[in-house]
Amino acid sequence: MDGSKEKIILNVGGIRHETYCSTLRIFPGTKLCSLTEPHASTLYDYNPTTKEFFFDRSAQLFGYVLSYYRTKHLHCPADTCRSVLEEELAFWEISDAQLAPCCWLKLTNKDSQTEEFNVWDENEHADDQCLIVQVERRDFSWRARWQPKIWSIFEKPFSSLSAKCLAIISLLFIIGIVIIFCEETKAQYEYFAANLTIFGHSDVIHSIHEPYYHQAPYLLHLELFCVLWFTFEFSMRFFFCPDKKKFLRNPLNVADFLSLFPVYIELFTAEQIQKMPSLALWLGFVRVVYLLKLLKIFKLIETPLILRVLSYTLKSIIREICFLLMILAFETLFFGSLFFYGELLGVPSYQGDFHITDIIICFWWALITLTTVGYGDIIPMTTFGQVMAAFAAIFGMLTIIIPIPIFLVKFKGYYATAITKQKLKMSKKQ
Repeated sequence: MDGSKEKIILNVGGIRHETYCSTLRIFPGTKLCSLTEPHASTLYDYNPTTKEFFFDRSAQLFGYVLSYYRTKHLHCPADTCRSVLEEELAFWEISDAQLAPCCWLKLTNKDSQTEEFNVWDENEHADDQCLIVQVERRDFSWRARWQPKIWSIFEKPFSSLSAKCLAIISLLFIIGIVIIFCEETKAQYEYFAANLTIFGHSDVIHSIHEPYYHQAPYLLHLELFCVLWFTFEFSMRFFFCPDKKKFLRNPLNVADFLSLFPVYIELFTAEQIQKMPSLALWLGFVRVVYLLKLLKIFKLIETPLILRVLSYTLKSIIREICFLLMILAFETLFFGSLFFYGELLGVPSYQGDFHITDIIICFWWALITLTTVGYGDIIPMTTFGQVMAAFAAIFGMLTIIIPIPIFLVKFKGYYATAITKQKLKMSKKQ
């Protein structure tokens, strides 16, 4: 086995391969290279009758391994599992780092899809796992017995008929309190509109009159009735939730908690509100969280798959989004500063009213321009300012366009994973 033209026969998985010994010596230190050594017949399964070495390994993958020795380019089949390929390469003592870039990308995409599949599965069943952990605890108290049932009634509308009825009742209360919220704004607007301070061109303040602030009592009573229901609902959900830390980290639960206080504060501080009507406006501002309760409507309908994938995709690229927001903040400061000094330097050549009062206004203009909104409340009056506005608009469009491919790639991967998972569920049911 010393001649350069000497041949060697390999039987791998029942498939015979014949090649030159010099081909196997291309990569010293590998198992195939050791077959060309004189004592190889004593180390491996060698048949002196057929003069071939036998290996009970994958014949398909070995074809690519042997091709690697012939061409010095390692490839793999398109439908190969990465773990199987790594196991075969380790057996033949070949590093997977030698894999060609084209095949490396294919395997990397498959690995990411597998990871996405597992993560999607874990995310989908997170709440169920919490309940399972609670049930597995050897606690035979009444709370432990009733906790899964009551939690499902309040949190999973499709778990039972009683859960559906409770969800519908809760939805009616939500719609009711939103209507009350809209009605309460009328009294607030009438008071503050009547006491509106008017600034004339001479910067003289004109105050009209100060009417008595009065909110209809029946509205507060109806709001109190709705909030009492929300207090009961929140208390039950918090008391019977499987994981209280996770419950409190949910933004909607935080909004539910904050929405309980405005009506109580207004009822207990009615006299102070008459003296400081602005307090009613702040309480009304807090009442905006009532509108967040409308998001619970999605619990009563089956969320489309594409929306669930969209939500999870946004969570997966939160780091990229934060990075782009930092870039946007830098561009806002940079172009706002250039716009400010550009307008100041061009003032001597401009005849007219100067509309910029400070650099904060310029930052506002830069943000609106970068996001391609362009309200038109502030416009460049000088040539330099117009040039900066053009650059700001161009960079703003680029900043918006850049994350779109990242989002599409992630969304495509998660959507394909979700479709595959649904097909697996349907096949298991059948």
